[in-house]
Amino acid sequence: MSVYRTIDDLDVAGKRALVRVDFNVPMKDGAVTEATRIERALPTIQELSKKGAKVILLSHFGRPGGKRDPKESLKPVAKKLEQLLGGAVDFADDCIGEAAQKIVKKMIGGDVAVLENTRFHPGEEKNDPEFAKALAGNGDLYVNDAFSAAHRAHASTEGLAHHLPAYAGRAMQAELEALEKGLGKPARPVIAIVGGAKVSTKLELLGNLVAKVDILVIGGGMANTFLKAQGLPIGKSLHEPALLDKARE
Repeated sequence: MSVYRTIDDLDVAGKRALVRVDFNVPMKDGAVTEATRIERALPTIQELSKKGAKVILLSHFGRPGGKRDPKESLKPVAKKLEQLLGGAVDFADDCIGEAAQKIVKKMIGGDVAVLENTRFHPGEEKNDPEFAKALAGNGDLYVNDAFSAAHRAHASTEGLAHHLPAYAGRAMQAELEALEKGLGKPARPVIAIVGGAKVSTKLELLGNLVAKVDILVIGGGMANTFLKAQGLPIGKSLHEPALLDKARE
């Protein structure tokens, strides 16, 4: 397993910690309906805050296509985070530029702030170096705690690590340790359970796992493609017709 740095290696007092979290949570009528992803980030946020860091949170939300969309703002998420932390959480209506700088500039050690949806800018999903540089301007160090988004080479998940010292947050660390336990030198037999909607986004992962595990269990919507490939009826259930031949392999 690759060696990576964690927040154990950090002296964060007074420093601006840019923390990439995954706050892409279910929402209805402008309110968060399920907060598991926010709760997963709490240990990292609380630890950094307690150690005196200025905790600046970055996340995507939905698919606004590089444009501002009020329906996909992180403002309701910041409000929910405030409830969970039991303390004030500031919010900037942009993740770069004057709006972000104004919020970050007034922060003191221990403060927490959420910056607006990174996907409001086309440079996020394009992993634009200039956009990553603009994000980095608000931090002294970078903490990635968004394992669920880490497979994407976007500006806030990959590009930032080229501009700031990078560390794994507690949620990221826990996932990496679990992978090491399961795929490094595991006790046999090993069973991997993989879910999700699309086979197409996980082909490389499935091919990798097949060589490392004893039993591979496929669930979720992606199972329908494999069931269909075996000639089993799936009705109108979601599947990917273009991948039926691949599934038969």
